Amino acid sequence: MSRAKPTTLVVLLVLAIGINYLDRGSLSVAKPALAAEYALNPTQMGFLFSAFFWSYALFQLVSGWLVDRYDVKWVYAGGFVLWSAATLAMSFFSTFAAFFALRLLLGIGESVAYPATSRILAEHLPEDRRGLANGLIDAGSKLGPALSTLLGGLVVAEYGWRALFLVLGVASFFWLIPWIALVPSQGRPGVDAAATTPPEPAITLLELLRRREVWGTSLGMFCLGFVWYFLLSWLPSYLVDARGFSLSSMAVLGSLPFWAMAGTTAFGGWLSDRWIRGGMSPTRVRKGFLIAGFSLCAVFMFPAAVVTNASLSVALLVAACASLGIYTSNVWAVTQSLAGRRAAGNWTGLQNCIGNFGGVVSPLLTGWIVTQTQSYLLAFAAASVVLLAGIFAYVLLVPKIETLTWAPTSATPTGTAGRT
Repeated sequence: MSRAKPTTLVVLLVLAIGINYLDRGSLSVAKPALAAEYALNPTQMGFLFSAFFWSYALFQLVSGWLVDRYDVKWVYAGGFVLWSAATLAMSFFSTFAAFFALRLLLGIGESVAYPATSRILAEHLPEDRRGLANGLIDAGSKLGPALSTLLGGLVVAEYGWRALFLVLGVASFFWLIPWIALVPSQGRPGVDAAATTPPEPAITLLELLRRREVWGTSLGMFCLGFVWYFLLSWLPSYLVDARGFSLSSMAVLGSLPFWAMAGTTAFGGWLSDRWIRGGMSPTRVRKGFLIAGFSLCAVFMFPAAVVTNASLSVALLVAACASLGIYTSNVWAVTQSLAGRRAAGNWTGLQNCIGNFGGVVSPLLTGWIVTQTQSYLLAFAAASVVLLAGIFAYVLLVPKIETLTWAPTSATPTGTAGRT
């Protein structure tokens, strides 16, 4: 199998995830103007926000299956084309039904991103290099919303919400040029460069569901999805509606939490790799980052909605997101280490499927809470409680961070599997 340079792969994967989050977060930035133009209430906007996650979550299973069985280069390219086209199309429609359908289509296209990324990193990078790579890729997922909120907010304020979708949709397609030109075919997992070794069978969904570690990482991802997509979907509206900031002020202040999160996730990935190379166990390092990140985020999250000073609220939100970046710097490295190359795509797909149901629940729940109470207070409280639940998932269900030994064939009883 021809191999691309790891640096080339990581750079392109970081850019792809950044574009991914720019596109999915664009509706949040457009929401104040779009909702006002079409008289959409918070509940209706909650449905539009969550529609993306319905298809995104469910199609994680399909995408995980595809990237573990076919050339991940072209699977990723196909998904990228689909989600970029859906973003571009948002600028040409004006009905709730059309917006809803396009958000579903966007979710289908973007579902390929994380399974493909995990498959590539599990195959190309060793354990003590995955923290930084995943941290940089996760930083891309935070820089996307930061740029979307900052630049997108300014575009909407100056040119209207349609211009935002038009610019993002067209610009996204340019990523495909270096991806197709520079990245060779990745082949199938389990096949060596000379194709002399028959492919090992991919791990089945049933085998994954029998492992408690899968449930632990998936429940932890659900908790992350709940909180992250609450922020991604509703933070711009919260700053405008509840804190009284203008669209232009929101564009600047609303981007700060995402910049902070990008910084801590990149630094956390680098630091965790450094500690592991220095002799500390992956279990102690990576689980420590996960638990510390969730704990600190919960400490800062709820007070952000309680304080009366708007500037202090923004500062607490920045601290909460910076803390969440400590968690996200290691979350995918944990999955890739546990799964290994044979199961990385399917495990990531399943984990992201369960995790992104948090993205289905939290936008809808927040829309309902705001409609019923005319306040965001209970939404912030719910996010803090969910973070605490995530800590218990990792403590109880993920005892060690080391590659699981899978049965040699999918027909072999899974009871023979252990840990190496």
